[in-house]
Amino acid sequence: MPKGNGKAVAQNKKARHDFLIEETYEAGLVLQGTEIKSIRAGRINMKDSFARVERGEVYLHNMHISPYEQGNRFNHEPTRTRKLLLHKKEINKLIGETQQAGYSLVPLKVYIKNGMAKVLIGLGKGKKKYDKREDLKRKQANRDMDRAVKEAFK
Repeated sequence: MPKGNGKAVAQNKKARHDFLIEETYEAGLVLQGTEIKSIRAGRINMKDSFARVERGEVYLHNMHISPYEQGNRFNHEPTRTRKLLLHKKEINKLIGETQQAGYSLVPLKVYIKNGMAKVLIGLGKGKKKYDKREDLKRKQANRDMDRAVKEAFK
């Protein structure tokens, strides 16, 4: 089964706009008590989240998972740092690649696969302003071509 397949719960749409994603990795999430219930309910925000390799392990920072309504005292802190589960070989590869200038680990989407919460993280290089403008121009040109083809076949 390819990476990233499953019931998508949240996507970081800004990530592909701000970064040129070169590689993606599927990682499991270490969650506490009611967090999985909030994720399944779609109460998750990945807007300012990022991943970082620390002490030979990968951690996800600033991902907001809202407290579960029926969780009372068992609820979690919404923006706590969460550990990502990756193979040692993948972590060692990420350590080498993130030490290069300009490379970051960016969470792209969170999804449920076989009952487990997974996060798709991408190894990306930050885009410059002119790269973003080029992408927008290309996207607009594709839309215009599709619109013209659609009109031609009416």
